Amino acid sequence: MQKGSFMKEWIFDEQGIPVVAQAFFEYMKDKRVIAFHGQMGAGKTTFIHALCDAKKVSSTVSSPTFSIINEYNSPEGSLFHIDLYRLKNEEEAIRAGVEDALYSGSLCLVEWPERIPHLFAEDTMHVFIDLLDDGKRRISIADK
Repeated sequence: MQKGSFMKEWIFDEQGIPVVAQAFFEYMKDKRVIAFHGQMGAGKTTFIHALCDAKKVSSTVSSPTFSIINEYNSPEGSLFHIDLYRLKNEEEAIRAGVEDALYSGSLCLVEWPERIPHLFAEDTMHVFIDLLDDGKRRISIADK
């Protein structure tokens, strides 16, 4: 997905992450699959960790770069953190169980969605994270 116009945007520093994470969940309402776009080091995993904190995930949150999918428990049910960076194609994603997670009805927070663009449902929320020159981050929700 290309960057187009944006519906919502936040700019924040490291101390502001918890506040933005809470505001993000209030904004996204009933969305279940959130695709995070951004270059390496933009802060995707860090922001997803903050989102897991906001959802009161009880287990240790870690990057699923090697496991592909981490499942966490929160008071609201299962939450999947999916990192597609190491996958070569959609077939690998299907074999790894990514499609099952995406269509499970559970909240799915997905890094590197451009690896498998055709597996995402039409109502997927696309979020872009950019590292700004002053060390702050900008999170933009794309207008679909």
